[in-house]
Amino acid sequence: MLVKDVNQLIGNNPMIDLQMEIPKQSHIYAKLEMFNPGGSIKDRLGQYMIEKAWKEGKISQQTTIIEPTAGNTGIGLALAAQKYHLKTILIVPEKFSQEKQILMKALGAKIVHTESKDGIQGAIKKANELAAEIRDSYVPMQFKNADNPAAYYHSLGPEIVNDLQKPINAFVAGAGSGGSFAGTAAYLKSKNQATKLVVVEPEGSILNGGMQHSHRIEGIGVEFIPPFFARMNIDHTLTISDEAAFKQVKEAARQQGLFIGSSSGAVLAASLQMAEILPAESTIVTVFADSSERYLSQQIYDTESEEL
Repeated sequence: MLVKDVNQLIGNNPMIDLQMEIPKQSHIYAKLEMFNPGGSIKDRLGQYMIEKAWKEGKISQQTTIIEPTAGNTGIGLALAAQKYHLKTILIVPEKFSQEKQILMKALGAKIVHTESKDGIQGAIKKANELAAEIRDSYVPMQFKNADNPAAYYHSLGPEIVNDLQKPINAFVAGAGSGGSFAGTAAYLKSKNQATKLVVVEPEGSILNGGMQHSHRIEGIGVEFIPPFFARMNIDHTLTISDEAAFKQVKEAARQQGLFIGSSSGAVLAASLQMAEILPAESTIVTVFADSSERYLSQQIYDTESEEL
């Protein structure tokens, strides 16, 4: 395949039928989003938001893109902004992986740090402050922009349906901004109302009513309820421990040759839980959002390391 633009490589990633011991002879299918050129599911979001903003006249070549991010959205935005030669400033809490921050800088983005203790809320506040100071700036604001779920409704959802060509009993995926879950779930529900929607969070996230606290799992977990969930009927919210997620990260590498990130370990653990609940021979779809390679500095293969 010959391409002229790296953005042409976003999407249409392979889906794997996991060959492992799964309860009740069910099948778990995982979309391998680390095959996107920026290495994660968020390449879809960056491309969709920037191209739509450009077409609608919200940005020009003089515009500075500003966004609060844990990392992968920043990489996706920086990759998309390259096409239009846009200056990009990404607001990142200090705690998140160094690998992701290095990649954002490599793509030409400027990193502004906020304190880890302030979480993503602190990054949002700083992004809004910078936008007020910098003339001709644009904050896509993934956490409330309707283009976030739309990006996945129009790409990931249809791809999953086309890949499988059979009814899906459950869609199991993590929530950070909530956009990828909401958009994909809405499309899958439009095709099959019987599909169960299962959102996954780490311990320390608030979706299940737990107390907010730090966790080693990156990329998922919320400090506030995503607005994209307002009209959604979610069937199950599964809270996964760091230990359970990192166990699956290690098993995926050792048993299946898959280098998956910690959020992918969490959704795999949750998918196995759902296989226990669902009828025998169910079809479960999940998403491996990124690769373990961008978390090596976080000791992703060392479950006994101290919490970072």
